[in-house]
Amino acid sequence: MSDTSDAENPVGHVVCFLPHERSAHAAPGQSVLEAGLAAGLNLPRSCRSGHCGACCARLLRGRSDYPNGPPLGLSAREAADGFVLLCQARALTDLVVDVRLVERAQEAQIKTLPCRIERLEHPAPEVARLMLRLPAVERLEFQAGQYLDVLLEGGRRRSYSIASPPHDADLLELHVRRVTGGRFSPELFGRREAGSLLRIEGPFGRLRYQAAPGPALFIAGGTGFAPIKSMLRVALERGEPRPLQLYWGARAAADLYDRELVEDWVRRRPHFRFQAVVSEGSAATAGPSGLSGNVSAGTSQAPSRTGFVHEAVLADHPDLSAFTVYAAGPPDMIAAIRAAFPAHGLPAEALHLDPFDYAVD
Repeated sequence: MSDTSDAENPVGHVVCFLPHERSAHAAPGQSVLEAGLAAGLNLPRSCRSGHCGACCARLLRGRSDYPNGPPLGLSAREAADGFVLLCQARALTDLVVDVRLVERAQEAQIKTLPCRIERLEHPAPEVARLMLRLPAVERLEFQAGQYLDVLLEGGRRRSYSIASPPHDADLLELHVRRVTGGRFSPELFGRREAGSLLRIEGPFGRLRYQAAPGPALFIAGGTGFAPIKSMLRVALERGEPRPLQLYWGARAAADLYDRELVEDWVRRRPHFRFQAVVSEGSAATAGPSGLSGNVSAGTSQAPSRTGFVHEAVLADHPDLSAFTVYAAGPPDMIAAIRAAFPAHGLPAEALHLDPFDYAVD
């Protein structure tokens, strides 16, 4: 492998993808992901904006940089350990990367499958709930917290977390927030209806639930509740005894579209607690500075707080050293959690994040 810079090699660089011994040519200014896809490699990817972390790979040899700055989807620890995000990395030299494709027997195989919309519901004004049925002879094996891609015309795709748990996956549940001018979500509020056919691919994603001793905090922002729902159903329905607490943040109370279900979990599961947080308007019940106490089993409805969801977590738990944290939601929320929580004692290995972002065509 040579070790020349772009300035010395204006035609680009060679990228070798291990363990497949496949190579691609990365033109100047082209991302490593783009180079691999152009060479016919089906590399893991999703948002392509550096937020989701789906294209994380270990750089084994060579040098790369990020023209737009360090991506949000890569932690400082991962960067120090030699990982890069292929969608943002540009080759400065010839590279050797380990693409970390699904290879281990215990991990699910990535499949491309047809499916039918069994049910299409609108639990909130700007949220659609899809229940997808696969062909009778097919099954998608996944882990709680992962996502799939809906394949669209022209090679476009949109990524949505799976809200159903692996043990109850006869119908795959997706939560889709309406995006004005989007390629797919507006159809779910118009011409798309139950019975429509789709093609999906998956599973993808590094956010995966892991049973462990000690208490766990789950933080959802908007439709970031989808992967959190899958993980909580796994934990609650298999009877894990450890304390579990959900913080769900949204702009308004109406956006907490599965609140009745969560409240039912509170009533039936003594070790599960829930806190709703709204960022706009006034909360239903608030204490000093807009913060109310947490609610445990036996309460008919959890009072809401006003403010930001990550601030509510820190107000309740200034010492996070004993917790495992799972969080999914908008990039700003994830960035705030990534910046603040380690300073409150949360170990790096106990923080599991999934930033939701708009997909790039």
